[in-house]
Amino acid sequence: MHGHPGLVAVLQLDGGIADGGDLIGGQKSHSIDKYKIRHGSIVALKPGLCGERAGLNLQEAVYNQTLAMSDHTTRDTVILGSGCSGLTAAIYTARANLKPLVLEGHEPGGQLSITTLVENFPGWPEGIQGPELIENMKQQATRFGAELTMAHLVSVDLSKRPFELNLGKETIHTRTLIIASGASARWLGIPSEQALIGHGVSSCATCDGFFFSGKEIAVIGGGDSAMEEALFLTRFATKVTLINRSENFRASKIMLERAMAHPNIVFRTSTVVDEVLGVEEKDVKGLKLRNIKTNVVENLPLSGLFLGIGHEPNAKAFRHQIDLDDDGYIKTVNNVFCTLNGQIVPGVFASGDVQDRRYRQAITAAGTGCMAALEVEKFLEEHGR
Repeated sequence: MHGHPGLVAVLQLDGGIADGGDLIGGQKSHSIDKYKIRHGSIVALKPGLCGERAGLNLQEAVYNQTLAMSDHTTRDTVILGSGCSGLTAAIYTARANLKPLVLEGHEPGGQLSITTLVENFPGWPEGIQGPELIENMKQQATRFGAELTMAHLVSVDLSKRPFELNLGKETIHTRTLIIASGASARWLGIPSEQALIGHGVSSCATCDGFFFSGKEIAVIGGGDSAMEEALFLTRFATKVTLINRSENFRASKIMLERAMAHPNIVFRTSTVVDEVLGVEEKDVKGLKLRNIKTNVVENLPLSGLFLGIGHEPNAKAFRHQIDLDDDGYIKTVNNVFCTLNGQIVPGVFASGDVQDRRYRQAITAAGTGCMAALEVEKFLEEHGR
C-alpha cells in the first residue's frame, strides 16, 4: 500500500470483506465501486509478506482503526448550529447525499429565531418573519435527507480520526465537521429587556435600523461597536442617545470623535438602564435610567433600544484545538478552513458568525455555510468517500 512492501489494503464491501481476487494481482477483472470501500479497515501484514505469495491469511491480519470506524456508526459530516449558516450547509451537504447531522445547540435557529421582520434577505420582496425563514430552511434541509436533533456539544476531540463529539449522553463520530455555532449577542440581562427582544429591543442596527425611521432611540455601550451602531442609526432615527455606564470609553479615539461630532447623537455617561418600558404594550416606550454617581432615576421616552456591547462567539469548546482570535472568534483561511498553529486542520470548517466578526448578516452567514458544505463534499471525494 503506497509502495510499502509489507502492507496491503483490504476492501471491505457492503456484504463483508473482499476476497483475494478483489485485490491487485487477483483474477477478478470487474471494477470496485469506490463508494463501497470502507477505508477504515487497513490490514497490517507481517513484515516481509506480500500478496498471494504470503497466502493472504486474513486470520493473521491486525485491523488498524485509526482512520475511521464502521460506516454504520461514523457520520460523513456533522454541522454544529441551525442558524442561516448551518442550515445552508445542511441543504448543500444533504443534496450531495452526505446525510448530515445538524446539532441545534442551545440557540436553535440562531439570531433569526429572535428576529421579527427580515426585509434584507433576497427573495422576499415583502419581507419574512425570522422564525419563518428558519423553519423554511429546516424543511428544505430535511427534504433532502438532513437530520436535525436537539443536542448541546459538551466537548470535542479533533485530534482523533474520525472526530469525536461528546454530547453528554452519547458520543458522535464524524469524518468532517462544520462549525456554524454562531455568536450570541451580549444583553443587559434585565427581565424587561428580554421580554421586548424583537419588539423594539435589538442587537443588530443594520438588521433593524430601518424600522425606526423618524423615531428616537438609544444605544448601550462604550466601545467601537456602540459607536458604529449609533452612527449607522443616525441614517434613520431623529435622535440617538448613547448610554455608557462609565465616564470613560473603550472606543478608539477616531470612532469616539466621530460619534461626538454628530449632531444627532447625545451622550449619557455614568448611566445604567434599570428597566425597559413598554412590556405590557409589547413595544418599547422608553427607558428607566439611573445615574450611578447621583442615584437619580428618570424616564427617557423613546421607541427603540439597541445593544452595542458586543457578541460572544460560541467557540469555547474548540479552544486549543483550532486557532481562535483574542475575542474567541474562529480564525479561518481561504474563507472557511480551520487551522491549528497556522496549519490547516483537515476536515474541519467554520462558517457564519462564529468566524465573522465584521458583517454578521444572514446572507453572509448563508454564503459561508455554502462554502463550507462544498469544501466538505470536495474533502470527502478526495479521501475516498
